[in-house]
Amino acid sequence: MKASKVRVVVAAVVFIVLCIGLIAGVQLGTLSGFGWGTIAALCPLGALTTMIATKALVPHAVVSLVVMALLVLLVGRAFCGWACPVPLLERLRGFFRSPKRRRELERARREEVQGAAKSELGCGRGCGSCGGCKEVRAKLDSRHYVLGGALLSAAVFGFPVFCLVCPIGLSFATVLLLWRLFAAGDMTWSVVLIPAMLVVELVLLRKWCSRICPLAGLMNLASRFSRTWRPVIDDAKCLETAKGTPCSLCAVACEADINLRHPELGEHSLADCTRCRACVDACPSGAVSMPFLARKGAGAGPSAVRIADGGAGAAGASAGPSVAWIADEGGADAGSSASEGAAGVGACGGAAAATALAASDVRGASSSASGGEGAAAASMASTASTGDARLDGGGKESVR
Repeated sequence: MKASKVRVVVAAVVFIVLCIGLIAGVQLGTLSGFGWGTIAALCPLGALTTMIATKALVPHAVVSLVVMALLVLLVGRAFCGWACPVPLLERLRGFFRSPKRRRELERARREEVQGAAKSELGCGRGCGSCGGCKEVRAKLDSRHYVLGGALLSAAVFGFPVFCLVCPIGLSFATVLLLWRLFAAGDMTWSVVLIPAMLVVELVLLRKWCSRICPLAGLMNLASRFSRTWRPVIDDAKCLETAKGTPCSLCAVACEADINLRHPELGEHSLADCTRCRACVDACPSGAVSMPFLARKGAGAGPSAVRIADGGAGAAGASAGPSVAWIADEGGADAGSSASEGAAGVGACGGAAAATALAASDVRGASSSASGGEGAAAASMASTASTGDARLDGGGKESVR
């Protein structure tokens, strides 16, 4: 069973059990305040806003914050991927879309991510002539602004304002109110108002988890220091680094908007990983894994492959004469000398080198791509390079 189905089952079981506890009067609480009797843990955001609102240190809230911080350091934002009911409700919203609409959204998402991958592979990330490799794009996290607003409102109004609109609390409140309506005829304005607020948030605020949720923003501050069970890519298996095929299915599958293969293109970094394992299941070559502790230096990074014709065929099938060479991690300087139809690309920053040789894509090439001088130039430049690069693909470095 894929991890996505397991996550749905786990989150549904947690939600149903807590709802049964609410209806039956069992002291389980909700995800906003979960526990048994005097042993309980508060939502970290609720605990923080409560102390700010009361302007006092509440021992129970302090303990809850410490416990939650330790859990986030251990498993990151796993709560968001495995226990939070909001992703369940978003799946329910998607269920009401027509199959055609779902296919269109999936295709648009795939084309967007793979288009970015093609652009990155086409750039090669190795020449440094355009300065794009050195450009740092700062991205503002809107969730931190919402988090600041939640804390400020608690201080101004003297109570945790955000708890009134939190979709987690609204979900449990809706179940409890509907139960009282049908079981005891308890009809109040809350029966209409609270479900309506929940529907509005889910319909209008479609990027709640990745752009609005202040709880996710709070956990992000601690999860950036977590190093356990983070996804890493084996470059020897990854289609983009091993064969120059724009894939990025791991980025398409990620619900946290993380681009594992090209981190600089994703909306969020690995600090927002929910350990959902969607990227592991989506990888067609089995290149993505989630070890307890990744070895130093392992992980996703900019691709070191350049595709010369602006695209690539399916894995194992090269429709054109595109040739890609990946330099060893030791970082020998890449230099290629060839006749017309060859181009040498230096290593970016003096580290790993990426050189693309394509007879059909070289400007001003006068020789045929099917053989002759272009093929001879590619062969000469590949064999003249340092390292173990072999044309038969048997070594650590391969030419596709």
